[in-house]
Amino acid sequence: MNVAEFLAYWEEEGEAYFRRGDYAWMAAQVAGRRVLEIGCGPGFGTAALIQAGCQVLVVDTLDECLAAARQRCGNAPLEALQADVSELSAEARQQIMDFSPEAVVCWLMGAPAETTGATASDGGKAVAAYREGVHRAVAELAASLPAATLLHLVDRTAIPWQAKDIGRDTLVNYHLGKTLAGLPWQASRRDAAYRKLDGNVVAFGAPRLAHPSLRSVVPVLASLLVRRAH
Repeated sequence: MNVAEFLAYWEEEGEAYFRRGDYAWMAAQVAGRRVLEIGCGPGFGTAALIQAGCQVLVVDTLDECLAAARQRCGNAPLEALQADVSELSAEARQQIMDFSPEAVVCWLMGAPAETTGATASDGGKAVAAYREGVHRAVAELAASLPAATLLHLVDRTAIPWQAKDIGRDTLVNYHLGKTLAGLPWQASRRDAAYRKLDGNVVAFGAPRLAHPSLRSVVPVLASLLVRRAH
């Protein structure tokens, strides 16, 4: 997707998540804190954070996203910074340090193809690599912020719902091995949670994918609340 298509897609998706209370569920996990939000899309997550009593500094690479977040949050106080978390300038890093966030969140990461390098034929590899890179940059940034004691990562995935307990271990081990490796963060299965989204994976695929083994696979939000190690 180009930028316009990306924003239109997330406007529709984000409104559905907001209406169902998905963003409120995410925001409840960091309620009342000073929050650095990495990537705001059209601003539904930002609005949920403010409604949860958070003070927010949002960082996004796209000025269009920051403008949408400002508009969605109305007159509520909001700090915004146009920057790439993987390539922060000294000035951008200082603004973040001055804000002194207690929590850093990175929710439902996405970007247009011109940012991720995705093509229709790469099987999602470019998006996966982009996500891994951004998650790592976010974790490194959060580790460098003295006041930050929480890091909250949320992404969409699909799991067999009856195996969600095993899925929690998988989620934790994935991030410990890649996102958080060598950094002063810790997480365990009690910090991982799944929340069902509407629909079933089979409904999104072609008829040939409607195999009995897929019928228990559901789209979910995968949440991991990471804590600073003491």
